[in-house]
Amino acid sequence: MKIASCFRVAVLLPLFMLTVRVPGAHAQQKPVPYPDALERMNDAIDALTRKVWPSVVQISVSSYGVAQEKGGAGVDTSGVLDSQQSVGSGFVVDADGYIVTNAHVVANAHRIEVQLPPEKADGSLATALSARLAVVPARIVGLSSELDLALLKVDNVKLPALPLATYSQLRQGETVFAFGSPNGLRRTLTHGLVSAVARQVDPDSPLIYIQTDAPINPGNSGGPLVNIRGEVVGVNTFIMSPSGGSDGLGFAIPSATIRTAVRHLRKYGQLRRQEVGMSLQTITPAMASSLGLSRDYGVIVSDVWPKGPAEAGGLKIGDILVSIDGEPAENLPTVNYNFRLRESTDPVKLVVLRGTSNVPLSVTPVEVKSGLDAISDLADIQKNLVTELGILGVEIDPRAVDAESGLRDPYGIVVAAKAAGARTEIPLLPRDVIRSVNNTKIYTLNQLRSTVRELKSGSPVTLQLQREGRLMYLSFNVE
Repeated sequence: MKIASCFRVAVLLPLFMLTVRVPGAHAQQKPVPYPDALERMNDAIDALTRKVWPSVVQISVSSYGVAQEKGGAGVDTSGVLDSQQSVGSGFVVDADGYIVTNAHVVANAHRIEVQLPPEKADGSLATALSARLAVVPARIVGLSSELDLALLKVDNVKLPALPLATYSQLRQGETVFAFGSPNGLRRTLTHGLVSAVARQVDPDSPLIYIQTDAPINPGNSGGPLVNIRGEVVGVNTFIMSPSGGSDGLGFAIPSATIRTAVRHLRKYGQLRRQEVGMSLQTITPAMASSLGLSRDYGVIVSDVWPKGPAEAGGLKIGDILVSIDGEPAENLPTVNYNFRLRESTDPVKLVVLRGTSNVPLSVTPVEVKSGLDAISDLADIQKNLVTELGILGVEIDPRAVDAESGLRDPYGIVVAAKAAGARTEIPLLPRDVIRSVNNTKIYTLNQLRSTVRELKSGSPVTLQLQREGRLMYLSFNVE
């Protein structure tokens, strides 16, 4: 079975005209027909598309990847870095030019372009045949590989934003519509229903997806899945298919995840989360029997971190979670998911089962911050601009690095922000740490500037980065 990154419903309607008798009318008077049900449905869908299409964009990405095929004359080009083009979808989440898409759509991009919708995008024949296309450059504001979400920004463009639906109100069987560019076919609409409101695809991951039978294919990735009111219920992300095409098993990231991610990515360039200082495990029948627990299902507190918020709130090892902020806490994925996406800064209201008694507790969470935040705040537009890479960079002072910074080694340049003027559009993100350029370790801003400046046009470049605690290579060609 393939999982590909990126609704079929039979509507049975009467094919006869409903009629109504007018009171007091003569028997010979003709019946007054109601509007045809199919016409009403078409009108409703037409109104929906007119509302949504002006906010949906096609995203074109230029990136570098390893060539997989043999070149001419039988020359093996596998392992050779090659320029690649790909297409995805996205939608406007803020009228100031902020666009949501999948992280995998823009992964390793060195140039991102957004094809804007026509001025009167409505799904009509005139719009479909229009050759006038507005294409503008976009930059990455923030990205979370863990959630597979990215926030892009286009400048000097005003587009209507789509509202995000309330995830808790989503229902199985609800009608939804997928907008996007499957296989590069721009402005494609499909429609179906919500097959499941919460599907945990990986049992080891707390991430939850919406399952839909809407036909979704590669290229739909990053596009919106909307309800009948034109609200975004999810971001179309991947499909399960043995053939690589749509088999009616599509998955979308829920609106609750999008809402939290957009706030964090816009403000910090990365995802942050609240921490309460406890470890949890799923209760098994064997665990319940051997520990003498009062129930053989649910979630148990396996650890309370010393001097953490949970300890201060009175939580104890062995407590069984009953509810969190009034919501049942019956399984670990749901508990982890709710903690991960919690937006409120108010104390968490917990009810735990301790022995045979329900005990209410209040725990004040703390937001986990990156140890690089303090370093990034030191950036100055005059002193820290690295024009060649289009960033504001801050040198890491080995004497100021503490254990909470998360740095693998006490050297490098922290990307504080993106800036205009780069020779090449490079997908660097805030809080990235540039460790080396073509195997040359980088210690100062002047060294970084001179190293990049000396590279000739067309030269291949590989940066070694630390991103979100992990080391990675970022390759591109100087333009």
